[in-house]
Amino acid sequence: MKSTKAVRTSQTTLAQYRSYDRSVQLLLANQFTINLGFYMLMPYLAQHLSGTLGLAGWLVGLVLGVRNFSQQGMFLVGGTLADRLGYKPLIVAGCVLRTVGFATLGLVDSVPALLIASAATGFAGALFNPAVRAYLAADAGERRVEAFALFNVFYQAGVLLGPLVGMLLTGVDFRVTCLASAAVFALLSVVQIRALPARRGNDAVERAPGRAGVGRAGVRRARVGRAGAAGPGGGVLAQWRGIVRNRAFLLFSSAMIGSYVLTFQVYLALPLEVRRVGGDGEFGTVAVALLFAVSGLATILGQTRVTAWCKERVAPGQALAWGLLSMGTAFVPLLVATAVPEPGGGAGRWLFAAGPPPLAALLLALGTMIAYPFEMDTIVRLSGDRLVATHYGLYNTICGVGITVGNLLTGAALDAAREAGMPALPWLALLLLGLGCSAALYGLHRAGHLSAPVPKVQQAAVI
Repeated sequence: MKSTKAVRTSQTTLAQYRSYDRSVQLLLANQFTINLGFYMLMPYLAQHLSGTLGLAGWLVGLVLGVRNFSQQGMFLVGGTLADRLGYKPLIVAGCVLRTVGFATLGLVDSVPALLIASAATGFAGALFNPAVRAYLAADAGERRVEAFALFNVFYQAGVLLGPLVGMLLTGVDFRVTCLASAAVFALLSVVQIRALPARRGNDAVERAPGRAGVGRAGVRRARVGRAGAAGPGGGVLAQWRGIVRNRAFLLFSSAMIGSYVLTFQVYLALPLEVRRVGGDGEFGTVAVALLFAVSGLATILGQTRVTAWCKERVAPGQALAWGLLSMGTAFVPLLVATAVPEPGGGAGRWLFAAGPPPLAALLLALGTMIAYPFEMDTIVRLSGDRLVATHYGLYNTICGVGITVGNLLTGAALDAAREAGMPALPWLALLLLGLGCSAALYGLHRAGHLSAPVPKVQQAAVI
C-alpha cells in the first residue's frame, strides 16, 4: 500500500514537472544537479583537510568559514548583478567558478590555495542562487508557489543522493570526489550555455499578462518600486536604499530568520544529541544517517501534496505561521525526553537515539514543506515584482547572518545545559524561537504587511 502511494506521488510530481515550460524544467533539474555535486564533496572536506592534509583544527575551520562567508556575505552582490546583467550569465558564471573551485580543492595542499578555492566555491553560490530563484519566479508566473514546491523536491533529492555518491567516491580517493564534482558542474555549465534561454529581471514587468499596452513610458514608471526606490535602471546604491526602505520586506526577513536557525539543527543539535545518546560507533552513525533520510524522503514524497493542501485552504501568511509553528514544536519530543530517565543501554537507549531526534527531523521537514513555497513567493510579492534577484540576495544575507548568530547561541545553550545539568534548556529555547517567529509572521499577516504592494504599472496604465 505504501509503495503504491509512493508511485502515485512520483507520478504527480513528474506530471507537474512536465507541465512547466522548458526553462522551468531546466532550472529544477539544475538545482538537483547543483546539490548533487555540492553534497558529494562538502560533507567529506573537513576530514580530508584534517586527516589527509593534516591541517590543524583552526585551519580547517578557517577554510570552511571562508567558504561560508564568501557565499553568505556576497549574496546581495550576486543578486544585484543578476538583475543588471540578466539571470543566465550569473548562473553560468557560478557553475564555471564552482567547477574551478572544486577541482582546485582536490589538487592543491597549500593553505593559501585552499583558501582561494574555498572562497571561489562560496562566491559561486552567491552568483547563481539568487539568479536561479528569480528566474524560476519569473518564468513560473502565477504558478510560483507550485514551482517552488517542486524546487524543494529537487533540492532535497540532491541533498539526499549527493552524500551517498560522495561516500562511494571518497572510498576510492577524495581527489576523485573533487574531480567528479567539478565534472558535474562543468557539464552543468555547458548545458546552461546551450539550453537555458536568456532572461532579464525587467522581463517580468514587460511580459506580464495584461500589461502589454502600458508602453515604454509606463514601463519606466513601473520600474520605480515600493517606497520610491529606483528600479532596475537606477544606480546600485539607490536600488539598495530602496530595498532597505521596504519595511515590510525587512520585517518579513527578520521573522523568517528563525526558520533557518531551526532547520539547521538537523546538521547541528540533532546529530550531537544522537551521538551523545547513541555513541560514536556504528549505531550512532546509522542513527545520524536516519535523520537525513527521514528529512529528505519526507520532502520528496510529501512536498507537492502539502503545498496543494495549504494553497487550497489557507492564506500565504497563515501557511508561513503554521510552518514556523511546526518547526518550533519539532523540539517538543526532545523536551519531553529530558523528563524521562535515560536508559543505560539496550533497546531503551536505541529508542532514545532513534526516536525523538528523527521525529524532530520529520516535523522540521513538515514545517519547511508548509512554509518554503510561500516564503519564496512572498519575497517576490513584497519586492513588487522588481529587482527580485536583489531582494533574494539581501534576504539570503540576512538569514545567513541569523544562522551564524543562532548557531553560536545554540552551541552555547548546549554547553550550558551540559554543565548545569539542564538538558531541557536548548530544546526549550528552540521551541520558544519557533513559537515567537510563528506569532510574528501571523501578526505581519493580520496587519497586511505580507500582501503585495499596489503595482505601479497599473497606476501608469490609468494615467
